Amino acid sequence: MEPIWIIVISVVAFLLLGGLVAMFMYTYPISKKVYFSMLVRTDEEKWSRECSAPENEEQVAMWNSGVQWANKHKDKMREVQVRSDGFRLFGEYYDFNKDRCVIIIPGRCESLMYSYFFAPPYEEAGFNVLVIDTRCHGKSDGQFNTIGVKESLDVLKWSQLMHDEFGNKEVYYHGICIGTSSALFALSNENCPGYNKGLVTEGCFVTFRETFKRHMIYDHRPLFPVLDLVMKHINHYTGTNVYKDTPISAIKKVPADKRILFLYGEKDVFSLPKKSQKLFDSCNAKDKKLVWFSEGGHSHLRINNVEKYDKAIVDFFN
Repeated sequence: MEPIWIIVISVVAFLLLGGLVAMFMYTYPISKKVYFSMLVRTDEEKWSRECSAPENEEQVAMWNSGVQWANKHKDKMREVQVRSDGFRLFGEYYDFNKDRCVIIIPGRCESLMYSYFFAPPYEEAGFNVLVIDTRCHGKSDGQFNTIGVKESLDVLKWSQLMHDEFGNKEVYYHGICIGTSSALFALSNENCPGYNKGLVTEGCFVTFRETFKRHMIYDHRPLFPVLDLVMKHINHYTGTNVYKDTPISAIKKVPADKRILFLYGEKDVFSLPKKSQKLFDSCNAKDKKLVWFSEGGHSHLRINNVEKYDKAIVDFFN
């Protein structure tokens, strides 16, 4: 090779490397800011027991409807707590004198008060109801969201409390978005007790990277290389490997004797329908069902389809 070409190639390589270093130096602080903004509880007021989106009419309607349900059943409510992974976790148990219980696991940014809204069909279907502040939400301890991986250990602790101390013979989960991720990791855990019978999932994602990418696009945030830098931050601060620890991998390990009802929206822009179908197809449960809803965005299916949503749950269990 001629010396001149060696010089040209060296210069180009140097410029490319310099460009990559400059890009990294510029985007790394952005990625860290995005991570701490969306996945880390940075103060006590963040993700508290307040409506997370007071500017959203549907969210407010869900909130008010749920609070009405809780107020109606104040006489049946008992405050409960467990300790898991060194954290104190808080919840509310609504005892309807049944022998089975549902644990409603909310999505990111939401406290147990958000979960009230999803309780009515379970009351109708003959369940006791437990709503929980997941770690780093509401009154519960914690700072970092682990995308359902370590939260699944908390869920198993709650299940044990429901079974051992409150006499529920069967425990089911109702997961909204990332709440389903926690439930799937719990059900696929090799130490998951037999009394944990199944799951109702709304809007679960195939991988967290996939749904987070959709959120970044929706918020008009730069994808490259910020997206994967955020994934690296998750691993650095929590030990969670979002490329390995995924709902699509967990659901393949869920035993066939579990019961799973999938509730998905055709207009969901964060958990895309084709991805949702893939999750359902990967499930080995013998008793599984998929119900589609033509109206409602991500995590807002019930508010747009109350009768159909509740009927799907009641029919599945009864």
